[in-house]
Amino acid sequence: MANSIRETGARSRTRRAILSAAASVLSRRRDATLADIAAAADVGRSTLQRYFPDREELISAVVEHSLRRLDESLEGARTDEGPPLEALRRLVAAMLDAGDHVLFLYGDPRITDALAARGGPDPAAEEIRRLIRRGQEEGVVDPDVSSDWIEHVLWAHVSAGCTAVSRGKVPRHGASAWVIRTLENGIGTRTTN
Repeated sequence: MANSIRETGARSRTRRAILSAAASVLSRRRDATLADIAAAADVGRSTLQRYFPDREELISAVVEHSLRRLDESLEGARTDEGPPLEALRRLVAAMLDAGDHVLFLYGDPRITDALAARGGPDPAAEEIRRLIRRGQEEGVVDPDVSSDWIEHVLWAHVSAGCTAVSRGKVPRHGASAWVIRTLENGIGTRTTN
C-alpha cells in the first residue's frame, strides 16, 4: 500500500526518518516494538503504520534501506582508487559512517534472502573482495589468508567498532582508528628479520 502512494518531499523524508530510526533501534534491540520505533522517528504509531502496516513490511524495508545506505557509503569510499591500504582505511570509515545500518544488517538473518532477491551478487561484497585481492596482489595484505576469511574479519571488526560507537564507548573517528589498526596488524604481510 505504501508503495502505491506517490511520495512527496515530506512523505519521503518521513519514510526515510522511520527507516533510519528503525535501523538504529533494531540494531540495539531486535525485540523493539513499533511504538519504540515510532518514538525514535518522532512520529506517532499511526503515522508509522500508514507507511508500514505491519512489522514484517517495516523490517523488509529497513533491510533494503540499509543495503542501499551501505552501497552508497562504499561507493563514496572509492575502494578502486589509490593504494589498497588507503582504500581499506576509507572503506572502514565509510562502513562506520553507516554504523546503525551495518549493525542492523550484520545481525539480521533475513539479509541472505534480501541479497538473493536482488538477483545477483552483492555489489558491496564484490567491491570488498576486489579490494582484498588487490591488496594481496600488491603484497600489502597477507596472501596466505583466504580473501573470504579477511572479509569476515573486516565485517566483525567494523561491527565491533559500530557497537562501541553506538554504546558511547568511543567516538566514530576513534573506532575507525582502532578498527584500521587491528586490521592492518592482523591481515598485513609479515616481514622476516
